[in-house]
Amino acid sequence: MFDQPSSPYRSLMISAAIMAGFGWLGLILLLFGTVPTVGPRWLFFFLLAIALTGTALPFVWLLHHRFDGERSAPSSTLLRQALLFALFGEICSWLQINRSLTLSLAVLLALGLTAVEWFLRVLERGARRANR
Repeated sequence: MFDQPSSPYRSLMISAAIMAGFGWLGLILLLFGTVPTVGPRWLFFFLLAIALTGTALPFVWLLHHRFDGERSAPSSTLLRQALLFALFGEICSWLQINRSLTLSLAVLLALGLTAVEWFLRVLERGARRANR
């Protein structure tokens, strides 16, 4: 049904699988094996970033593969977009600690991160045209 990742993306997908597995397994062990003090709380955010980045990478690749067509995005762009998704998840979970996360705040945060990514893509496109 879907094409297999091409060879430049194969190492990125292997890294994504390792990151997702390590992150989610670490989160499960952390949540069921520790008490929520300062150290495990920071470890939670570290493992959450790894887990969300590894989980988002295949979906980001799939969206680029489906909608970009013949132009393939560099691996650094895919990794940056997965990291932005992880940043969104981390900020939402941070705001949820003291119950200050609302739907409108989450939507505004998502729109802001989408705008940042759009501006970065415009800058990349301009740099690519200048190098031709």
